[in-house]
Amino acid sequence: MAKTRKEILLEQERFELKHKSGGGLLSYEVWGYIENGSTVVTRYNLAYINHEIYQGDNGRVLGFDNAHGYHHRHYMGQIDAVEFLSYEATLERFQLEWQEIVKATRGKKP
Repeated sequence: MAKTRKEILLEQERFELKHKSGGGLLSYEVWGYIENGSTVVTRYNLAYINHEIYQGDNGRVLGFDNAHGYHHRHYMGQIDAVEFLSYEATLERFQLEWQEIVKATRGKKP
């Protein structure tokens, strides 16, 4: 009989960005389990929140998650399915995209 894996919270962090760094909040929540020394991610929610850039969707400017049974990207209220290669690739894409958003909006008034 297969052993049931217990899903645990692997990471839950929030970082408040200073205004000179673009402002807003970065939120990371990752669930999964450890098997044979390797981390297996089962659920994730990555978000860049900044009410000065976007007021809808509780200020979520950009987000990636796999809720509702599929991997998707949130961008200023629009939701699109995304191809999932790995959690690490999704995290890297999230990091690059929120930094590009900050570069493009820095110093601009909403």
